[in-house]
Amino acid sequence: MPIYLDYNSTTPLRAEALEAMLPFLRENYGNPSSIHGFGREARVALDDARWRLAKLLGCNEGEIVFASGGTEAANLAVLGSARAGRVSEKKHIITSSIEHHCVLHACHYLEKCEGFEVTYLPVSRGCLVSPEDVRRAIRKETALVSVMWANNETGTVQPVAEIAASCRERGVLFHTDAVQFFGKREWENGRMGEAADLISISAHKFGGPKGVGALVVRKGTKLHPIIHGGAQEREKRAGTENVAGIVGMARAAELALAEQASEEIRLRALTEKMWGELSARIAGVHRNGHPEKRVGNTLSVSFEGVDGEALLMNLDLEGAAASSGSACAAGAIEPSHVLLAMGVPLALAKATVRFSLGRSTTEADVEPACGIVEKVVTRLRG
Repeated sequence: MPIYLDYNSTTPLRAEALEAMLPFLRENYGNPSSIHGFGREARVALDDARWRLAKLLGCNEGEIVFASGGTEAANLAVLGSARAGRVSEKKHIITSSIEHHCVLHACHYLEKCEGFEVTYLPVSRGCLVSPEDVRRAIRKETALVSVMWANNETGTVQPVAEIAASCRERGVLFHTDAVQFFGKREWENGRMGEAADLISISAHKFGGPKGVGALVVRKGTKLHPIIHGGAQEREKRAGTENVAGIVGMARAAELALAEQASEEIRLRALTEKMWGELSARIAGVHRNGHPEKRVGNTLSVSFEGVDGEALLMNLDLEGAAASSGSACAAGAIEPSHVLLAMGVPLALAKATVRFSLGRSTTEADVEPACGIVEKVVTRLRG
């Protein structure tokens, strides 16, 4: 039986989420914008899912905008707030060098095509953004600061509360990409929805379906839509809502948050056990990211003297599914921008595997997985 160690790329759809979705994939097929009974039935389900998700996030129902996933939600946050800020001559954005490409490429577009200036902040060897660097970079023309909550490759959790405080103090909007954080670790200050002006999440990272996500837009935050058409989502995101997907996302979110505390402890213990096994069995291995300030399910390891692509392919052939980092960069020949920003040498950056664990991962998976890694690394080095 193959061992799945790539939960940061996607999680299996939970049975409970699928069950909640099925009526809206079959008999309850109305458009929630229609005024007849079929449409009203869909609208009730949509509003209920919005209310349940808002309750989990600690925000108001009217502050949630549904999108097609984390990428669109982050694009709406970055492009939408930047264009709104441009009205008041604010054309400066601050982000970090380790962001997911959905944020970095949006920033590159604003630089190249719309005349914005972007400051890309460095990170420490442990993959941490310095709140002081953020404070120093803010100026009167700054429209937005965007720093991810947990890094998708290393699992490092950023000091979001401190960064948010600096942004509030200077009157600057703050967006955080919470795609790899939501459902994995509790925010220390309680109400996650109050952590930033804009928070993006994606359903398939916590047991929901692919193709649906959400953006929390705190009340009073100005945002220009990036998709134009109808008046859906309070005119912030045109297009008929994915009712079945949204219902599934809300159900998966409830389950993920109910299990969050116990799963964090369990998965952290498993990743520590895995690192202990790998470092004991294999010479020349290096752990990436912060050992403590991280989500519990993620382990990034570099292996000296092997080719990363060959390593992943051979792991797959032996029955262990892992990845080199972001699933959105699959097939890219360049090494991870995250690892390079952390100061990881090029050769090691090209020989890195991200192991990410989830609900179905057990202690019984760790020993055979480490045995497969040892076997493959030994063969490649030989």
